[in-house]
Amino acid sequence: MCAAANLEFRLTDVTAGAGIQFQHNSGAYGGKLLPETLGSGCAFLDYDADGWQDILLINGMDWPGHKRQRSTLKLYRNNRNGTFTDVTKAAGLDIEMYGMGVAVGDYNNDGFPDIFITCVGQSRLFRNTGKGAFVDATRSSGLFGRQGLSTSAVWFDYDRDGFLDLFVCNYVRWSPDRDVFCSLDGTHKSYCTPEAYRGDTCWLFHNRGNGTFEDVTATSGVFDSSSKSLGVAMLDYDQDGWPDLLVANDTQPNKLYRNLRNGKFKDAAIEAGLAFSMEGKARAGMGIDVGDFDNSGKSGIAITNFDNEMIGLYRASAPGAFDDVSLPSGVGAPSRNTLGFGCMFLDVDLDGALDLAVANGHIDETVRNIRGNVGYAQPPQLFLNDGHGKFRDVAAEVGGGFDKPRVGRGLAYGDFDRDGELDILLTTNNGPAVLFRNDQLAGNHSIRFEFHGTESNRDALGTTVRIFAGDLQQTRMVRGGSSYLSQSELPVTFGLGKRDKIDRVVISWPGGRTEEYKELQAQRAYKCLEGKGIEPF
Repeated sequence: MCAAANLEFRLTDVTAGAGIQFQHNSGAYGGKLLPETLGSGCAFLDYDADGWQDILLINGMDWPGHKRQRSTLKLYRNNRNGTFTDVTKAAGLDIEMYGMGVAVGDYNNDGFPDIFITCVGQSRLFRNTGKGAFVDATRSSGLFGRQGLSTSAVWFDYDRDGFLDLFVCNYVRWSPDRDVFCSLDGTHKSYCTPEAYRGDTCWLFHNRGNGTFEDVTATSGVFDSSSKSLGVAMLDYDQDGWPDLLVANDTQPNKLYRNLRNGKFKDAAIEAGLAFSMEGKARAGMGIDVGDFDNSGKSGIAITNFDNEMIGLYRASAPGAFDDVSLPSGVGAPSRNTLGFGCMFLDVDLDGALDLAVANGHIDETVRNIRGNVGYAQPPQLFLNDGHGKFRDVAAEVGGGFDKPRVGRGLAYGDFDRDGELDILLTTNNGPAVLFRNDQLAGNHSIRFEFHGTESNRDALGTTVRIFAGDLQQTRMVRGGSSYLSQSELPVTFGLGKRDKIDRVVISWPGGRTEEYKELQAQRAYKCLEGKGIEPF
């Protein structure tokens, strides 16, 4: 369908033309093993630090004893002309593993992003050499020896010492030899629901600053063997300048780990109104994102759930508390019959209000036989924000085949062609990845910022950015993680509508330094170096 006349942008499927040729391998051979349903993630990252976003696509592999093909992740280098080159082998990443998710962060502060890949079994840390290649640092970093069904992960500096720490979500206690037989008809094996398995704790690793990590799961307050975690987002929900974490759990209460500023965390999800649904039930949380979608200066939250559960959309109300506004906002009803995975806030039409994109898809291809109103492949959703608390799904109007039913999983955004517009990357379970280019039709403007810490962590994760342009005020945080198994680019983009400049930007770095710059032009990208100024690039 062509873009509707009243939309100010369109999406175009440029996957083939961009040179992205990827097929996810779930390893499914008929044994109905639990990880096969979960799909895999993706990331936008600038692995070679040339200022252009590259693409990383995570892959699974065949199960032992059922080998049919060799499958690895794929790293695509941005050629700066709208195309990409597969550099997986040259980068040293041509390695088989049953990968799930990815978190990108410069854990050794050398200026080049490193990659943590969550896996079934042993997850892997790849250190960027800065010369276009990666080396496996799992053993040397102290991260080797922990087995799990690991899902999403996030880099963040929880003690603000300038080195990125690592939080890893684990789903349930599963291994091929512990696979449970579940059946819908008593005869044929089906994929189990998470209730068939015991939960597993998430892990927290503290960066010692010398290239190694210490497991502080037990001492930090995040140990919880009942969790079944699929998504994690960093936020500062109490606005004290210290990063907190929100974890989406499947059939278990969500967790809000409040940073106590002494190396410890306390779960505050119940008091904040985020643990359960409005009916007081634990939902099947999958993906998660955080963003100031009402331009109040406070973070709102989106959590995708199972079909018949709706997306949870939360607006900050009283300090440290949230209200679920999914129904009055217009997000709830259209998401009742979808099973959401990846989700992300982004200003897709650059009007100055954050929109919400969601990847949908069921876990079992036989679902249509069970429930007539729910399909296995489902269209993604793109909820446009009208700036007054209401959202409308325009997926069928944006073009590019965006509304094609898919078994969606990962979702990330990045401005791969550096035109100031946020493009969308979507992965599918046991299927291809799709890259959608964003093209503005109405001439809306944007302004972009890239941050580098000097005293703070090099990626400046945890930096809060506020812009002021006439009556428009917006707030963003520099964050990794979020969505589902995926990571969007680290540069921050603000939509400005027709405004051609901003009056000022206020940057609050994680270490406590605040900087302010005035009269910056729209349609430009600015590089901000902590304590050393700002310049266009």
